Amino acid sequence: MSDFTDMDIFARVVTAGSMSAAGREMGLSPAVVSKRLRRLEDRLGTRLLQRTTRQIALTEAGQGFYERVVAILASIEEAEAFVTRRSALARGTLKVTAPTSFGRLHIAPLLGQFLQQNPDLSVNLMLSDDLVDIVGEGFDLAIRIAELSDSSLVARRLAPTHRVLCAAPNYLELQGEPMSVSDLQNHVCLATTAQDPWRLEGPDGPVVVQTSGPLRTNSNEVVRESVLAGMGIALRSTWDVGPELSEGRLRVVLPDYHASPNVGVYAIYPTRRFLPAKVRVFIDYLAASYGPEPYWDQGLGEMRRGYRNVVASAAE
Repeated sequence: MSDFTDMDIFARVVTAGSMSAAGREMGLSPAVVSKRLRRLEDRLGTRLLQRTTRQIALTEAGQGFYERVVAILASIEEAEAFVTRRSALARGTLKVTAPTSFGRLHIAPLLGQFLQQNPDLSVNLMLSDDLVDIVGEGFDLAIRIAELSDSSLVARRLAPTHRVLCAAPNYLELQGEPMSVSDLQNHVCLATTAQDPWRLEGPDGPVVVQTSGPLRTNSNEVVRESVLAGMGIALRSTWDVGPELSEGRLRVVLPDYHASPNVGVYAIYPTRRFLPAKVRVFIDYLAASYGPEPYWDQGLGEMRRGYRNVVASAAE
C-alpha cells in the first residue's frame, strides 16, 4: 500500500500547490513529503515535478501521471466505500468552480440544504468567469454555461439556458422598440467584450449582430446592472434576469430572436469510471433543484413558447 500512499501524496501536492500545504492536509512534515516524492520518482525513473523555492510545476510526464493517478485514487475510494457500505455517503472536501453570477445566484443559495443533507462533506466553491483547467488546478468538477465541444472531460447537462434580448421599459419609452434585427444598429447594445458579436437564431435562421454603444466591459454583472438602469438593450439569460422579466422591470424585445438553444448549464468533471460519491451527490442535487423546467423560467410562459417556436423552426 506504500505505493498508493506515495501516489496520494503526489496528487495532494499537485492539488494543494505546494509540499508544505499537502503535508498539513496529511499530517506530514514537508521533509517527509519531499522524501516520498523522490522515492516515487526514483521508482518510476522520471521527474514528475519541477521544484523551485516558490512553486512547483508538473512536467509533461507528471501531468499524464496525475490524470491517471486521480482516477486510480477515486476508484480505490469507491471500492472501499462499497465494501464498508458507505458508497451513498459523501465525505471530504468537494472543490467546485463556477461562473461568478450563476454561482452567486443559483449555487450559493442551495448550499445550506445540501450541506445539511451531507454533514460529512464540505464545499470549496471558487467563482470565476475564466475557463479553469479543472484537472491541473485540482477541482472535482466545474459548472459551465456553454455549447460544449468534444473534450476529454465528462459533461452532464443540468438545465437548459434561454437567452433573450431585453431592455428596461424606460429605455424603450425614450428610444422606441426595435421592430427588426436591423433596427438594433440604431440602439445602444450592451455586451461584454467576450459576447460581441451576438449570434442569434430567428425564424429565418442564424443572424450575427455587431454590438455598439458607449460602454465596454468584461463583466456580466456590469451589463446586467446597466440594462436594468435603462442604458440599452442586452442579451441576457433567463437564469440571470428571470425575476426582472416576470416583474416587468425588463421587457423582451424582438421575441422571435434568441441565442442558440444548444447552450446549457453543465457539470464538467474528469473522465472517471467510478465517480466519487461527493461529486455524484452534488451533481444529482443541482439537477434535481433546477429540474427540467428551471425555477428561474417560471412566469415566463409567453417568452418560452416563442423560444420553443424558434428551436422547432431551427430543427426543421
